[in-house]
Amino acid sequence: MDIRKVKKLIELLEESNVAEIEIKEGEETVRISRNYPHNAPPQQQYYLQPHMSAAPAPVAAPVAVAEAAKPLHAGEPVKSPMVGTFYRSPSPESPPFVAVGQAIKATDVIGIIEAMKMMNQIQAGKAGVVEAILVEDGQPVEYDQPLIIVV
Repeated sequence: MDIRKVKKLIELLEESNVAEIEIKEGEETVRISRNYPHNAPPQQQYYLQPHMSAAPAPVAAPVAVAEAAKPLHAGEPVKSPMVGTFYRSPSPESPPFVAVGQAIKATDVIGIIEAMKMMNQIQAGKAGVVEAILVEDGQPVEYDQPLIIVV
């Protein structure tokens, strides 16, 4: 099994409340488990920094709420239905499935996500024009991560 997949599994385990995961790929099996006493999740530990000087800490300028709430793109995101590696084209020599400014139908393939050595075609799910592509070719993606924006 590829060490990158094992590292990704460890990251997923750390981000969740799952205590143990086992993956079987052909004849190979990988089991990753947390070392919790009595299967209880670890308690958060907080450490206080000693106060080193009497000088007040710098204060950041306040950010306008309206500015922070403004979306970057006006369209609707097409989100990843799974965790895996996103590919914009069927092969390195092929052109990408979609480009910015291209009109697409709901059934058009926008990319491929490789998960557990399976290539899964991802359909747009909505018709419109591609406003932005948010994921680079070969980049790992998470579940529900926006892939493209369609207006």
